[in-house]
Parts: sequence; structure tokens; C-alpha cells
Amino acid sequence: MINRTVTLYLIAFPIGLMGVVQMCFSLLSLVIFNDHEEVDFFTPAITMIAVALLLFSVAKKINISKISYRDALFFAVLTWIVCGVLGAIPIILITHVTFTDGVFESISALTTTGATILSGLDNMPKSFLLYRQFLQWLGGLGIVIFVVAVLPMLNVGGMKLLKAEMPGPIKNDKLSPRLVNTTHYLWFVYFALTILCALGYFWGGMSAYDAIGHSFTTVSTGGFSTHDASMGYFNSPTLLIIADVFMLLGAISFALHFRVGRATNVYLYWKDEETRVFIKLVLFLSAVITMLLLNSGTYEDPLLALNNAVFHLISFITSTGYGATGFTEWPPAVAFILIFAGYLGGCAGSTAGGNKIVRNILSAKLINLEIKRLIHPSAIFSLKYQGHPVGINIISATMAFMSIAAATSVLLTLALMATGLDFWSSLTAVAACLNVLGPAFGELGTNFQPLSDVGTWILSVGMILGRLEYFTVLALFVPSFWRH
Repeated sequence: MINRTVTLYLIAFPIGLMGVVQMCFSLLSLVIFNDHEEVDFFTPAITMIAVALLLFSVAKKINISKISYRDALFFAVLTWIVCGVLGAIPIILITHVTFTDGVFESISALTTTGATILSGLDNMPKSFLLYRQFLQWLGGLGIVIFVVAVLPMLNVGGMKLLKAEMPGPIKNDKLSPRLVNTTHYLWFVYFALTILCALGYFWGGMSAYDAIGHSFTTVSTGGFSTHDASMGYFNSPTLLIIADVFMLLGAISFALHFRVGRATNVYLYWKDEETRVFIKLVLFLSAVITMLLLNSGTYEDPLLALNNAVFHLISFITSTGYGATGFTEWPPAVAFILIFAGYLGGCAGSTAGGNKIVRNILSAKLINLEIKRLIHPSAIFSLKYQGHPVGINIISATMAFMSIAAATSVLLTLALMATGLDFWSSLTAVAACLNVLGPAFGELGTNFQPLSDVGTWILSVGMILGRLEYFTVLALFVPSFWRH
């Protein structure tokens, strides 16, 4: 059974965190932006902080080291749900959208999906737009990881929380014997990349406000913008190239970034098998899209075609979801490649979504292995990754994940179609949310406003499923999970 006292104690932290975040934006609205939204941030903020303090007092003096994996899984899922609902309150108060749409927007932000039901962003309050972007930055590495990072008392039980939260099939890649130090290192890399990205955007011509806001959503591979036209608003090839660099960095393992920085050896990126395959895929698919755009007559200038092809391919494969031009009007073959790239995803241990490159590598190697066994039935083969044999538990978990990802895509697509949405719009919307990608095609090519309330809730669940990589959420629906 779930330890209710532990859960109450733990959930107080994300509730308090959301309160503190909204309190900060209340002050920003009042002091910096003067856009008169301070009350809409302050009222829910003070309530959340009060509730968090109450939960602390009720659940004090507990032994946090006794947290079980069952508690950790439940806490991870509950955190995203609670933060999704609480994060929606200012969105509802400021934009006057429905509760359903507000929660969708909030979950989309926190899971770094980037799908939106809002339009007219250019005329909205600056404090509100920056709040949406900051939510993506906060959710980039994960709220659960934030809890582990700031709570040294979780040094014993915290590893269970980290495993429930971190993406990828291999979850024991610690940078330090002490878990708290590991999470601190990850956040240090995250901060450093964000600052460098903001400086790069500012140098490239963005205002300080836009540079900071877009750095939040680039490094987190979230994709929210302060403008309806997204990166296309700036009409700058230079800014697209800067975005390419930091989207790629956001989609590469943050543990690898730290090792590269510590060893001052950039070659470690290429030496890492997952990163090497990821870069090769980006180069190959970008070249294919460039040729398709030129052959279709979409662009006549090869450099312009290349710039847009590389940007949108990176935007999709890293699950960032920025747009810079009318990519929804590109040839169907290009749209298919972009959706396919979204399923490929970025590297494990990064902020990117999708299936993760390491799983694609293992799947391809397993298929190759089975073909070899068919040709040479008496031979003995082993599956290796990074030069080391891969355990059967990792192989089975990878195959199970890929199967669940495919089955979930089919089921949610059918569910969306049952609400009246056409097949192409349903498929791309599900792909956008399960892969925490953002943009869709068809009826939802501009934004997700055409969705019914039922469809909106379906995709909200899909975003949490994709962010927590299915198993953590699905475990809650197994009867044995709730037994003693």
C-alpha cells in the first residue's frame, strides 16, 4: 500500500514550489512589467504556500529513508498531475479559458510538450508569457529531480524518485556517489546552457526579454514562444542556427555534458554511441528534407532550404516544436519524416522526448541479431552497446517500451477520431503529445483550439504518459500495485 504520510510530506514540496514560482511572477508583474497581473499570480500563490506549510506540519517527523519504489512511482505521477492543475490557475485567471484548456496548457508547459490552445500571444501580458516559458524550463529536467536536488534528506530514498523520473532504459548513470551531488551537477549544466543560450539569442538580435524567455524553452526543448509565429517572428537565419545548437545540446545527455566539461574533451560526444548516432540521424534526415523541399519547388535557394530543413528537423527530433515558416504546408513526405523524427527522439538523460535514440539503437541491433541467427543458427551472438553486452532485462524493457509506445499511439489516435477529428490530425496530435513535441498537422496545424473537451483531456493524459515514459503511469493501473 501507499505510505500516505510520506506522500503528503513529499507532495508538499511541489505544491510549495508552484506557490513560490507564482509569487515570484506576481512580483515581476508588479515591479518589472507593470502589466497589472500581480493579483492573478499572488492569490493562488499564497494559497499554495499555506497548503504546503500545513502539509509539512501534518506529516512532520517522518522517516523519509523508508520510501519504497511504490511510493516513488506514485509520487512521480501525482507530482505532474498536481503541478499541472496548480500551474493552470494563473492561466485560467489571466486568459479566461476553461478549466480543461487551462490544465492542458499547464501540462503542455510542464511536460515541455509545447502544444497550445492559445492564440494572440503577441498581445498578452509579458509576465504571463514568461510564466508559460518558465514552466517549461522548470519541467525540463523534471520537478521530481528538483525535489531531490534541494532536499539533502532524500539522499537515501531519493534514488527511487530519480529512477521513477529519469527517461531512458539505463537509469544508473550517476555522476557522483552522492545522489544529491548528481542532481546538483545536472542542474548546474542546465543553468549554464540556459545562460549561454540567452546570451546567444541576445547577440543574434533578440530583445533581452525574448532572449531569456526563449532560452527557457530551447534548452528545455519545450518550444513555447512569446509570439504566435514562434521563431518565424524574428525572420533571422542566424537565430535559427543558434536555436539549432542549443536544441541539440538540450537533447544530449546532461551527464555527458558534465563529463565533457570536466574532461575538457569535446571528442567524448562522438565517442558516446548514442550521441554519435543521434548526430548522424540529424545530418542524414536534414539532407533528405532539404532535397525534398528543393525538388518540390518549395524553395529555390539551396541555403534557405537547408537552413529551414535543419531547423525544423532538429526542432522535431529534439521534441522542441518551434516553427519558423509554414512547415505545415510542406510536402506530405516531409511532414511524415518530421513526425517520424519526433518518435525517434533525443538522447536518454536529456530534456528531449520521443522513444530515445538508445532504444532505437537497441531495437535495430536486436533486429540485426535475429537476422544473423536466422542465417547462422548454430552461431552464438550477443547484443552490445558502447562495447559492452546488454542485459536481457534492458532488452526486454526496451522491447516492451517500443510495443507500448506503438499500441498507445494507435489507441489514442482511435480515441481522438471517435471525438470527430480526422485521421491525420488525430495521428499527428497524438504523436505530438506522446513525444512531448508540440506541433501537429491538419486541423490542429495552427493550435489545438479545435479539440473537444474530451479530446483535450485525452491528450493531457497522453502528455503525462509520454513525459513519464508509460511504465511509471501504467504501473498504477496494475491491481498488485495497491496490495500489501
